Amino acid sequence: MRAIRRFTVRPMLPEPLAALDDLAVNLRWSWHTPTRELFESIDADLWRSLHGDPVTLLGSLSSDRLDALAADDAFVARVRHLAEDLADYLRERRWYQGEAQRRADAGAAAPPAAIAYFSAEFGITGALPQYSGGLGILAGDHLKSASDLGMPIVGVGLLYGAGYFRQSLTRDGWQAETYPVLDPDNLPLTLLRDGEDRPVRVSVPLPGGRVLNAQVWRADVGRVPLLLLDSNVVENDDAARHVTDRLYGGTSEHRLQQELLLGMGGVKALREFSRLTGAPEPEVYHCNEGHAGFLGVERMREYIEATGADVDTAVEAVRGGTVFTTHTPVPAGIDRFESSLVRDYFSSGAEVPGVPVERILALGAEDYPGGDPGVFNMAVMGLRLAKRANGVAKLHGKVSRGMFHHLWSGFDVTEVPITSITNGVHSGTWVDPVFAEAQAECFTDAQVSDGSGWLSDRIDNATLWELRGRLRSALVRDARERVRKSWSQRGASPAELGWVGEVLDEDVLTIGFARRVPTYKRLTLMLRDPERLRALLTDPDRPIQIIVAGKSHPADEQGIRLIQQLVQFADSEDVRKRIVFLPNYDIEMAQTLLPGCDVWLNNPLRPLEASGTSGMKSALNGGLNLSILDGWWDEMYDGHNGWAIPTADGVEDPERRDDLEATALYDLLENTVVPRFYDRTDGLPLRWLENVRHTLATLGPKVQATRMVKDYLAVMYGPTAESARALSSVEAAGALAAWKNRVRAAWHSVRVDHVESEGLHETVNVGDRLNVRAFVTLGDLDPADVQVQMNYGRVRENDELVDFRTVLLDHTETYEGGRHQFALDYALEEAGPFGYTVRIVPTHPEMASDAELGLVTGA
Repeated sequence: MRAIRRFTVRPMLPEPLAALDDLAVNLRWSWHTPTRELFESIDADLWRSLHGDPVTLLGSLSSDRLDALAADDAFVARVRHLAEDLADYLRERRWYQGEAQRRADAGAAAPPAAIAYFSAEFGITGALPQYSGGLGILAGDHLKSASDLGMPIVGVGLLYGAGYFRQSLTRDGWQAETYPVLDPDNLPLTLLRDGEDRPVRVSVPLPGGRVLNAQVWRADVGRVPLLLLDSNVVENDDAARHVTDRLYGGTSEHRLQQELLLGMGGVKALREFSRLTGAPEPEVYHCNEGHAGFLGVERMREYIEATGADVDTAVEAVRGGTVFTTHTPVPAGIDRFESSLVRDYFSSGAEVPGVPVERILALGAEDYPGGDPGVFNMAVMGLRLAKRANGVAKLHGKVSRGMFHHLWSGFDVTEVPITSITNGVHSGTWVDPVFAEAQAECFTDAQVSDGSGWLSDRIDNATLWELRGRLRSALVRDARERVRKSWSQRGASPAELGWVGEVLDEDVLTIGFARRVPTYKRLTLMLRDPERLRALLTDPDRPIQIIVAGKSHPADEQGIRLIQQLVQFADSEDVRKRIVFLPNYDIEMAQTLLPGCDVWLNNPLRPLEASGTSGMKSALNGGLNLSILDGWWDEMYDGHNGWAIPTADGVEDPERRDDLEATALYDLLENTVVPRFYDRTDGLPLRWLENVRHTLATLGPKVQATRMVKDYLAVMYGPTAESARALSSVEAAGALAAWKNRVRAAWHSVRVDHVESEGLHETVNVGDRLNVRAFVTLGDLDPADVQVQMNYGRVRENDELVDFRTVLLDHTETYEGGRHQFALDYALEEAGPFGYTVRIVPTHPEMASDAELGLVTGA
């Protein structure tokens, strides 16, 4: 018999324990060890069986147990102390407040009063499974670090009724998916309610007069509120109730409905949150990937409704406060919808007042050479509606500039206005408590933060090796439990599983590989030469062991087949104690797997890894990276913090490339990694420990998400807030829109007529002066509307400028017919091949870059 409704009845906590509810609901417990230890002390076995979920734990306690805890003075004192500690954390001045004061004292612009951070997924804790992989984990770490810094961010996402799928394996190693339904009342969430205690509702119109309604759940991530929209409400019809049923599931139309709710509904949820709590309205809107791109459409609608402005003015006002981050290095990773489908969702009763459907379609149109005119591209819309954009590693920024160059085709690819901010990870979440405690006991807070403690001998090599051994042992114990559970689910009887107790060895070099399983991440590269891998695994004196985990999207049959190939190899009796696949990779598994591995392996097809952060988490615990120079590793590998797997760049045959790079991986393992781990002096691998210590001292500070969030403030949030303020009035935004329209209309007449140069002799020396005069036609534009630039630098034999720089020519004379002269007197500073050219670009004080309009005319 099935229940028609399910809910969880929470206990009434005795008054001395009332603060336990606050401690359980605020997700700071997910990175605050003393709070987790408090809940674990209530019932350690129950805590472990519930996977460290305090809300479920409290809901599972009997009245007798609660009464006993309330009578325990020592326990009550711990509760009171931690509640006071949380209250202090939530209200005290932190880094951001200090930064605001420093800026005020220096007369600099104030940082944003509030920032809205939109993402389709958030990986905060396993107790709130609203993530699928790196994008969500990154978003979760972003919010946690913002909280630690005191940054006034509000997260906006969707609450998925089943989250992402749970993964198991069939007997033959095929991935199986299940979607357990989540009970929001049993999650660390509170429902956003109005002044009369009614649940807040936001709605998005749908075609045909239908309406998509959603309630708003709030998760508290330390100081940061996270708003999650949930369409499973009685006001919706059956189809609408299922819009937020699962993450990245369903048809293209289903995904479009989710993204409309996330973007447009998310803005409405922010408005309700500010109205009810008094929180300031965001000055900056951060669109984390294209999924939330429709937030700009909703902001345009409300701007037009509030001010009566035209759509061009609304576009400039919205762009002024928007940041866009792209995470994909491949076009296939971008959400693209049929334009006709998008048209339907902004027509037939779902029109956006003041914003014609053609203007919406134009935002995502692939109206450039090589684009598909029948497609609406969410990343393209994100870029067109953002004042500033970034990739998530230096190499990824370069890849993104190439991938989106068609939007600024007249400019050099290096000038495409997409910068980069390299991802980071939240140390409080990812540093194992054992390791963190050792650092806290031996180092000052500053030495932990900057890594300098590891340059001292406060933790000597013997202690460091013992710490690493403890983490490896914990991983081995956890992996054995997971292997046994997996084989039982695959149908094995207890009599068949006697060997599981000998799976892995706490003294063997342990390599981890865990991530999503699209083909470009090359899960099975290690299997290119099975016999060579088998020899490494089964070496009698110096073996390695490998722990693999990862999910493939249910629709990606090729990725699922790769998992099956790996599992079937790992099932072989001669290697199954040395290589294992652990199903259902999630935060809980990662928090043991990442610290416990000696080496973190990553072998994507370069340059298709946007950033990757799992290797960063390993490094924070003393793990060494063994990786293709891709993503973050490309910029942070220094020759001493791990190893770079050589790549076969330029080899076009993918099979040949995989063979070459697999061979390079085997060579590194056999000749460098394995010997360094097993070569011992007085029982210690001294060279290995040198690498570990160097990693902790130098790489640790670089991979922190606090560094990342500070970078976002300096490069993206701060300047964008200033743009938003400058364009806050209808007059300012309207003036910019009118100027852009005037420039676009006149640009066809803009040209470089003639360039003259003087001052150079047959032999040119450093210090000689180059006098350049450019005669240009501007038509109806004024000299103040443009910059006439000289682009100069080293030049190749084909006359292509390399790493060019830019200097401006001054306006010197005006002629009839819109013609002008600009001039420059330039001293040559460097020896070698030199070349230059002259071009014209629009300029305006409120443009974020020369390329913002995408207009350029060259000589």
